[in-house]
Amino acid sequence: MTSLAGKKLLVAPLDWGLGHATRCVPVIRDLLNTGCKISLAGEGAQEKILREEFPSLPFLPLKGYRIKYAKAGLTGKLLLQVPSILKSIKEENKWLNEQVNKYGFDAVISDNRYGLYHEKLFSVFITHQLCIKSSFGKWSESFLQKWNYKFISRFNECWIPDEEGVNNLAGELSHPGKLPAIPVKYIGALSRFQQKNIETKMDHLLIILSGPEPQRTILENKVIDQVVSYPGTATIVRGLPAEKNIIPSTNTIHFYNHLSAEELNNEVMKAEFLISRSGYSTVMDIAALQKKSILIPTPGQTEQEYLAEYLMKKKFAFCINQKEFSLLKNISEAKQFEYYI
Repeated sequence: MTSLAGKKLLVAPLDWGLGHATRCVPVIRDLLNTGCKISLAGEGAQEKILREEFPSLPFLPLKGYRIKYAKAGLTGKLLLQVPSILKSIKEENKWLNEQVNKYGFDAVISDNRYGLYHEKLFSVFITHQLCIKSSFGKWSESFLQKWNYKFISRFNECWIPDEEGVNNLAGELSHPGKLPAIPVKYIGALSRFQQKNIETKMDHLLIILSGPEPQRTILENKVIDQVVSYPGTATIVRGLPAEKNIIPSTNTIHFYNHLSAEELNNEVMKAEFLISRSGYSTVMDIAALQKKSILIPTPGQTEQEYLAEYLMKKKFAFCINQKEFSLLKNISEAKQFEYYI
C-alpha cells in the first residue's frame, strides 16, 4: 500500500452483505496513515457502516448491484440476475469516469465491484474469491473463473485478504490452481476488530444475524424460538442498521438492530461463543479475536457452504447447516469440540 502514499483515492465496497464494507475499514485506516486523501462510495447499509467509521471522509452516492436471494437459495435466482449485474457493472464504470473528471482521483480501490476500473488510474480489485464455487459442478466453476478473471484482468492489481501459504482461511477460494494474469498480492486477513482485555463471560452468547433476506429473517425466527430456553445470557444483533422497529429485550436476552464497531468488538470479546453466518469477513474477525464460534452458512450460498466445511475440517469453527440448527444441542456439541483457531 506504500506505493499509494499521499494519493487521492476512491474506495468502494460491493453491497452484498456488510462484510465487503467492514473489511475495507482496516485498508482505509492504513491508507489514511500514509497520508492518502480518501473518498468513499456506496449506498444503504454499506454507507451507514463507512460513515460511522469515517464521519469526516467525503462520501459519494453509488448504486449497488442489489442482488436478491430466493427463499430456497441463490444459484438459480442469481443466474436470472446476470443481465442486471452486467448492466450495473457498465453503469458504475461510466459513473467512475464521471467522478474522475470531477474530482481528479489518482487511484481507485474496488472491493468486488467489477466496473470500478479506469485505463488512466491505478485500479485495485479486492477479493477472496478467485475460485467461485458452484452447485452445478466443476465445469461451471471453470466457466465462472474465466468470467471472473476476465473482469479482474481490467485492474492493475488484485489484493487477496488472506495468507499466502497453507495456513490460510479461505482454502481453494483464495488459492486456486491458476491465478489471474495481473499481479496478485496476499495482504493477510483483514479485521476492523482488535484484542481487548475483556474477560469472557461463561454461558454468554453473541448471535449476529447478518446477510440477505429472506434467509436472515428465517434464521432470526429460529433463534428467537429457541433462545428463550437457553439457561445463560445472550446478545442478539439483528444486522439491520437502518431498521427503526426493535425487539424488546429481557433480563437475560438483549436485542440490538445494530452496534457500532467498538460495541460489537466488546461483545465478541465478552462472549463464550459467537454464533453467526460463515461469511468470510466474520471468519477473519474470529481469527483476529481468537474466539470460539458456531457458524451457519446461508443456504444456497456456495461460498459460505464451502467455508463452513473447510473450517470445520480445520477445527477452526463448529459449523452446522441452518436446517439442522438447534441452539441447545449445538452449544453442547461446541463445548465438546476441539477448536484449533
